[in-house]
Amino acid sequence: QVRLEESGGGLVQAGDSLRVSCAASERTFRRNAMGWFRQAPGKEREFVAAITWTGGSAYYAGSVKGRFTISRDNAKNTVYLQMNSLKPEDTAVYFCAAGLVGGTVITRSENYDYWGQGTQVTVSS
Repeated sequence: QVRLEESGGGLVQAGDSLRVSCAASERTFRRNAMGWFRQAPGKEREFVAAITWTGGSAYYAGSVKGRFTISRDNAKNTVYLQMNSLKPEDTAVYFCAAGLVGGTVITRSENYDYWGQGTQVTVSS
């Protein structure tokens, strides 16, 4: 059964930290790269961060590099996105995704096979 379920979103103030999680079924998680994407109202979905199956490589959008950290726990079939120094422009629905993808194309949403329903993150100024 394919399953991706995000959690941990909420309302925070600018400068705060928040961690969102994505729990996956073993079938969805195993050997797949995991990515986080976000979509703000009126905007297209954009890449945030991604991590390879082994966790050996991580990729970040320029707008979040140095503030966000992606990690995964393969024993728990869970991927995390730690978000620090949040800004109002980080406000969006955050989606996790899984796919057999690697290299630089890991940043492209069309290369992912499975998607969660998303979790809302709102950062007030």
